[in-house]
Amino acid sequence: MKLIAVTSSFAIIIAFGCTDQEVEKGSVIGGGQMPNLAKDNKNNLHLVYGTGDSIMYSFSTNGGRNFSSPIAAAILPKLAASHMRGPQIAVTSQGLSVIACNSSGDIYSFTEDGKGRWRQTARLNDVDTVAKEGLMALAADGPNAVAIWLDLRENGHNKIFGARSNDGGNTWSKNYSIYASPDSSVCECCKPSVAMKGDDVYVMFRNWLNGNRDLYLIHSSDGGNTFGQAQKLGEGNWKLDGCPMDGGGLIVTEGGNAKTVWKRKDNIYTCEPGKPEQRIGEGRNCTMETVKGKNVYAWTEDGKVVLLKPAGIKVKLGAGSLPILKSLDNSHVICVWENEKQIHSSIVAL
Repeated sequence: MKLIAVTSSFAIIIAFGCTDQEVEKGSVIGGGQMPNLAKDNKNNLHLVYGTGDSIMYSFSTNGGRNFSSPIAAAILPKLAASHMRGPQIAVTSQGLSVIACNSSGDIYSFTEDGKGRWRQTARLNDVDTVAKEGLMALAADGPNAVAIWLDLRENGHNKIFGARSNDGGNTWSKNYSIYASPDSSVCECCKPSVAMKGDDVYVMFRNWLNGNRDLYLIHSSDGGNTFGQAQKLGEGNWKLDGCPMDGGGLIVTEGGNAKTVWKRKDNIYTCEPGKPEQRIGEGRNCTMETVKGKNVYAWTEDGKVVLLKPAGIKVKLGAGSLPILKSLDNSHVICVWENEKQIHSSIVAL
């Protein structure tokens, strides 16, 4: 893979024992919305986002210090790329896999072969225009990938559907139901999450049961072929007549265990399945990452992206929303977010 050009400057952000510190904004990678980030086993970073009908792609081979000039990896007419709807990327052993949805509610997959050659491979949904919310997620490990989305088929109510690939996103399985709410619908405007490690696949989504908009987790131990019972996260409830449009963040550890972060009312909570939730802040658009077994969190608070270090130090990265975190090494993470239709990044020392 050839580095095209360098367009962003290097910024490392360090907080010296403060609990709440202003910091610089970081670097601008390109113009667009809805960034999504993946890291390969050589620690290269791969970024996608949307602008107009274009799925934009940029990469870094030096730990996020510089990113290549963004290119249009693919064109998808009427691409959905706003309000948590945007292209999703994952790294497989065969290259990069990307999924994206159009405004009609059809999801398409694209692959890159490791040599810069992109191509469209399939339409994921095997029933026309059933993903009208455009809310989806993608995870991969080895040659295997799992895609999930909100799906309206059969009764017009949103449910969680998915598809699997065992060849790096080149072909996809028949669609299958992962969860349907007995109260008619899952939360209709909150992005679901998926994480995968070996045969362990976790799907997190905001449910709608008894008037409550709470987060639920469902687990597969056979690579996403079958799923167990959905489990509510946390002990509290959020009774809400409407959708908060906030899905939360999910990771799976090396040991195959899930960790989550999500919003309830104005608060951000973190939780492991079967354990009480812990409040860590206020805001929305939360995400998380682990570094040497320690958790790092980011979210949007008062119009700014904030990051919470393992020691409880909170830093402000700049104006914006929808942060994404990836570990770089044992002492640094990179945060990517959007602000005023530009994609920003900052490296943070832990």
